[in-house]
Amino acid sequence: MGNENAILTSNELHWRCIGPPRGGRVVAVAGDYSDPMTFYFGACAGGVWKTTDGGTYWECVSDGFLNSATIGALAVAPSDSNVIYAGTGETTIRIDVSFGDGMYKSTDAGRTWKHIGLDHTKQIGEIRVHPENSDHVYVAAFGDAFGPNNDRGVYRSLDGGENWERVLFENDYTGAIDISMDPTNPRILFAAMWQAHRKFWHLSSGGPGSCLYRSTDGGDTWEDVTIDNGFAKGVLGKIGVSLSAAKQGRVFALVEGDEDNIGLYVSEDYGKSWKLRCPNRDLIHRAWYYTHIFTDPVHEDTVYVTNYQMWKSTDGGYTFKEVTTPHGDNHDLWIDPKNSKRMVQGNDGGACVSFNGGDTWSTIYNQNTAQFYRMDIDNQYPYRVYATQQDNTSISVPSQAEWGMITLGDTTLPGTGESGFIAVHPEDSNIVYIGAVGSSPGGNGALQRYDHRTRQLQLINVWPEEATGFAPRDLKYRFAWTFPILFSPHDSGTLYVGGNHVFRSYDEGMSWDCISPDLSRNDIEKLDFSGGPLNHDSAGAEQYASCASVVESTHRKGELWASTDDGLVHVTRDGGTKWENVTPENMPEWAYVGNVEVSSHDPDTIYLSATRFKLSDYKPYLFVTKDSGKTWSSISDSFPQNEITRVIRADIEKPGLLFTGTETGIYVSSDDGKIWNRMGSNFPVVPVYDLRIKDSDLVVATHGRSFWILDDITPLRGLKQSSETVKLYDPRITVRQNIHWSSGLFNGDGKDYSPAFGVQGASYLTDSFDGRKKRKYLDTGENPPLGAIIYYWLDKEICNSDVRIEIKDKSGNTIVVCESNNDKLSSSRKPTAKEGLNRFVWDLTEDPPIKLDEGLRNRKYEPFSKSEGGAAGAKVQPGDYSLVLTVNTVSKESTVTVVKDPRIDTTDKDFEIQNTLYKNITSKLSELNIAVNRIRLMKSQLGSIDKIIPAEAETASVLISELELLEGQLVDTKRETPRDVLRHPAGLDDTLQDLLWVVKIADARPPAQSHEVADDVFGKVDTILDKLDELVEDKIAKFNSVIAQASPPAVSGSSIGALKTGW
Repeated sequence: MGNENAILTSNELHWRCIGPPRGGRVVAVAGDYSDPMTFYFGACAGGVWKTTDGGTYWECVSDGFLNSATIGALAVAPSDSNVIYAGTGETTIRIDVSFGDGMYKSTDAGRTWKHIGLDHTKQIGEIRVHPENSDHVYVAAFGDAFGPNNDRGVYRSLDGGENWERVLFENDYTGAIDISMDPTNPRILFAAMWQAHRKFWHLSSGGPGSCLYRSTDGGDTWEDVTIDNGFAKGVLGKIGVSLSAAKQGRVFALVEGDEDNIGLYVSEDYGKSWKLRCPNRDLIHRAWYYTHIFTDPVHEDTVYVTNYQMWKSTDGGYTFKEVTTPHGDNHDLWIDPKNSKRMVQGNDGGACVSFNGGDTWSTIYNQNTAQFYRMDIDNQYPYRVYATQQDNTSISVPSQAEWGMITLGDTTLPGTGESGFIAVHPEDSNIVYIGAVGSSPGGNGALQRYDHRTRQLQLINVWPEEATGFAPRDLKYRFAWTFPILFSPHDSGTLYVGGNHVFRSYDEGMSWDCISPDLSRNDIEKLDFSGGPLNHDSAGAEQYASCASVVESTHRKGELWASTDDGLVHVTRDGGTKWENVTPENMPEWAYVGNVEVSSHDPDTIYLSATRFKLSDYKPYLFVTKDSGKTWSSISDSFPQNEITRVIRADIEKPGLLFTGTETGIYVSSDDGKIWNRMGSNFPVVPVYDLRIKDSDLVVATHGRSFWILDDITPLRGLKQSSETVKLYDPRITVRQNIHWSSGLFNGDGKDYSPAFGVQGASYLTDSFDGRKKRKYLDTGENPPLGAIIYYWLDKEICNSDVRIEIKDKSGNTIVVCESNNDKLSSSRKPTAKEGLNRFVWDLTEDPPIKLDEGLRNRKYEPFSKSEGGAAGAKVQPGDYSLVLTVNTVSKESTVTVVKDPRIDTTDKDFEIQNTLYKNITSKLSELNIAVNRIRLMKSQLGSIDKIIPAEAETASVLISELELLEGQLVDTKRETPRDVLRHPAGLDDTLQDLLWVVKIADARPPAQSHEVADDVFGKVDTILDKLDELVEDKIAKFNSVIAQASPPAVSGSSIGALKTGW
């Protein structure tokens, strides 16, 4: 079992993010006080990100350090910009809110992070740091959004988070949501307390606990400043507060209240008295989601409010004008205290930077922090991944692109679904069905049909009645924020949708039949208005008692399984005529049963995943039945008991291999749920909302870090036997990819701003821990490996040994040799020899032609520009190739099967002709390069004759001239750097290398003229090589005879005695 665990959790299982670089929600931002180009944002479910170029590019700096991905608050210490505090758990407590595990701190500008306590605060609203002491910090802890929590309130640390003291507490139901410090007198603090909670079916904002406190002694004592002094009266909700740095005593408070008390209040005396300055609701729509206010640190009458729109007042809050931002739903704002035109802002589309006070902003399309709900994958090649993105549109991203990486330009936008399921027609990927509650017109249960051929979408809601402003109990049908949509696996003309009933359409949604009763508990008490005692909120997110998952058995047509968001599971075995409640006996009440998974191997084996985290129950709930629902067993006993379980998937090839997505990552079991292991490697800590297995790839829709793919789960399907010291896993079938010729054309020492000619997207190379180069992707996604993935296992007693990988063609000829101990090989041709699982990628090319020896070249200076590295070996034809792995004396064999791109119609004969011509050209290029190497070696030797036999210096000079004449006919000898290609005629080597592009640029038969040009160049090369042989055998041989009397080293153009065939 130890070996199995090592494979399941191996770092060699490489994950890649494919994007899209389209940001998700950001509720926490901060700026560096000393470097004007450096800013930070906290993704609400994607960690801490940093830019050092004013928002042009962002990189996550918290991976590997944080145990929670959700950032609710972020602060850089004004006195020391190396010190950053991050509070986990966002307080925008919408349907997809994530919870955290306390506070983190960096003391090196985000390079490393340390957990510093407040573990059980769950959601943190704000952090304030003393302007002169980076160890003096205050935290507004909202606490558990889903239940009573004694860890709420305002906390203070005087030693940088080593110790914490709670200095303000209201009650178990009321937490601190905002805190403001007077920069001119940091003893003065204001703290806003908020009574609020969320359930699956309800959100409540407001109550007797909501109030505003002031401290004048650094938090030792506090006073309620909302009583009988002009402040809002009655029941209060969420409050945002900001002290002016430009005018002492001035305090702004944005208050959620009833009809007569809601609005912006201002105090000129630190809260002793207040006046309602602006009651306009545009400042405080959906108060529970926004309610943020920020004072300009320089201009006393300038104040900002972030809401659906961002607002700015320059008259002290009486009137406001809109500040347009790259995305709606605005949350946090940081303003430079020395230059108030420099700011960074967070919204539901990401983070953006401004240097002109908000007139213009940096882009939000450079952040791989998309938040997805549900996912589907089409059946084309390369396959595309589809999902609905929170507060954005649905999107389709290819699993690979011809540029060598995936750009935003490779994506498409099938519909405008932000919330729901998405279903791609299994036979026509142009047709996509999208759940679009909250992001589409059309009324209740918005359902879109998108046709990529026309770029039009049609609304085909089951029952398109208006739902805004209505309680769910008053609607004819209920459709959850994320309602199921699926095609029948037996008939692509049959479409299903799940509300509180299951519906079926045979005509692409033009009409619907209800085929089930209400499958929910239909508890009327849980179908009331959401929002709380002050404001109703009817965006559709809290429609409850509805289907969360509907699937049809792949084994039995008409057998449908449906689970609900209130804890029930039903099945029909006759297409909907009769339904049976098969809910597990130990399924807890009101659980959100988010996923039903039918085993591919056994029609009676069904898996369930469920969660009750919005009831403050953070346990995992996973079930399996082996008898089609008669009995159920829990398979989450060995699961970490503080991990909620969102989705479970069963492998399509190996029975018992299971994957589960949680709030912080992915867990895997190889024994049908008896033991679970967390999948590690480079997969980030992030909520995982959906998983799919596509052939041998594991595809993941995260809710905060876009899409990720684990290419080739073969090792998980073939775990090694304990007696094996070496195991070679049978490689999966490899598609012969063809990448655009200009891929990597603009790679340089710094950032690479274009993956290919005319294509936008940035990345750069960096050194990895093992000394190899690794590419980091900024606003792009990573392509799969270009070639065959070869996995092998080495036990401890044999690791660090010499590893040799040989590839042989169908005739048994060795065409590739890769060796771990061969320093002449590039790193891509050197397999590793680590203990445990190893991963090697063969790029499907044979060994390359012999190259020019740069050590023999006599340069005036060392070029600044880099050499392109020479021609690659021939790409192999589709077919089967023998794979031999040798470790010391242990050998293992397998087969690499290479198939052509299914989109092309190139024949085997075409491939053979292409391969033969390419090999002929590389063979001739090798001969040419060997000849040039011989010439340069002999020139070097002849150049030393004057020091040994001065009398023969003139003869040596003549021979050097004759050699240079031949050399100049083969290569451009006047080229001083790799880029110096336009001043002089190209050499025959250039012609051969360019001819290789003509041959290989496409998976196609080369044109006839390429053969003709090749023959012509071959003849020219052969003529020159014959002249070289004649010169060596005649004049140079005679010269060697003359100088032999002095016994110097003979002039030789061969290092291994084979003038034309080796070097």
